[in-house]
Amino acid sequence: MQGLGFGRARRSIPWMSPGVKSPRAQPWLDGLGEWSWPGMRAAAEVGPPSWVPAVPAPATAALAAGAQTLPAPWQRGRRLLVGVLLSALLAVCAALALQGRLGFGARDGSVAAARHAAATVALQPLPVLQRVSADRAGSTIEQASYRSVALHHTGSFYVYEPPGLRAGAASAARYPVIYLLHGNSQSAKAFLQIGLQGELDALIARHAIPPMIAVMIQGGPGANNWRNLGDLYYESYVLEVQELVDRMLPTLASRDSRAIAGLSMGGYGAMELTLNNPGRFGVVESWLGFFNGLEGQLHLDRHAISTQGLHAFLYGGSDDKIADPTENAPFAAQLRAEGADATSAVYPGEHNLETIHAHLPAMLTFAGRALAAGAHGSRAKS
Repeated sequence: MQGLGFGRARRSIPWMSPGVKSPRAQPWLDGLGEWSWPGMRAAAEVGPPSWVPAVPAPATAALAAGAQTLPAPWQRGRRLLVGVLLSALLAVCAALALQGRLGFGARDGSVAAARHAAATVALQPLPVLQRVSADRAGSTIEQASYRSVALHHTGSFYVYEPPGLRAGAASAARYPVIYLLHGNSQSAKAFLQIGLQGELDALIARHAIPPMIAVMIQGGPGANNWRNLGDLYYESYVLEVQELVDRMLPTLASRDSRAIAGLSMGGYGAMELTLNNPGRFGVVESWLGFFNGLEGQLHLDRHAISTQGLHAFLYGGSDDKIADPTENAPFAAQLRAEGADATSAVYPGEHNLETIHAHLPAMLTFAGRALAAGAHGSRAKS
């Protein structure tokens, strides 16, 4: 692909496609070096992860009968014990929320936690951007690695810098940013391998979208869904990268000038991050993603969405056997009911990068135009 020396290939992409027995027989791109498509060394994504809440099975009649035969003092003691345990659990949850560990981010009730997170990032040394490539249009790809506070190990990301960003120190131009989250066990380079750099170059050159920065964040292995799970805080990690990018690059550091998008697992992550942190992102896109368990969070965000606005685009593949494409329209309708400008679509294609590649220009155009409107509003307020 343009910018990294990858040549285009017209073979199918096997990763995450059901029924593929020999994925090594059909690599989509040549010359990938250390890169390999997900599915070559790890199991393919099979649907929403196990943490999605399920309705518990009803107690059996025998258990119910046993509970009713307990003497009154035992019942009172049990209720007291349950009450104590619930109180302790709520106290722990409150403490974690204040530390920003439950993914509440910048919700209206967690301003102190958001400020604490920003202060923590402000103390981190800035990563150094290393150039990976440049193309004829004048755009560059940079890469940064750093010690992540959220992950407790190395974090990294790639940056697309539009032509002219480093034209001169005296330039006062500032740019909107789109953050991109990859799928299960992928590399952040997947976006480059499907032509992100060339598509952005072309759209910017013909003024279809404004010049913008794209940040491709490298996540961890497996179906973490970009959430705070266990001792690894992937949601906090994305917010950490966003804070660092605003310090490192000439960004328009406002909600309306930030977009977040993701594919598959990253599509879920983009939506979950947006709803958990309504003050961070004004544009969200889900590419072949899913939305399990997010309805309640969406309803809680209705005031923030109705007052601040939200642009959303959700699309699925008609032959997707992993992320149900029929979920997109109902969830977009729920977004609109809460005040968002939401659009959904179902395109021909399966759950693979060929489908993403085919519709990448449309998705970037939607995000770019929404960011342009947001950037205009931010300048008008300043």
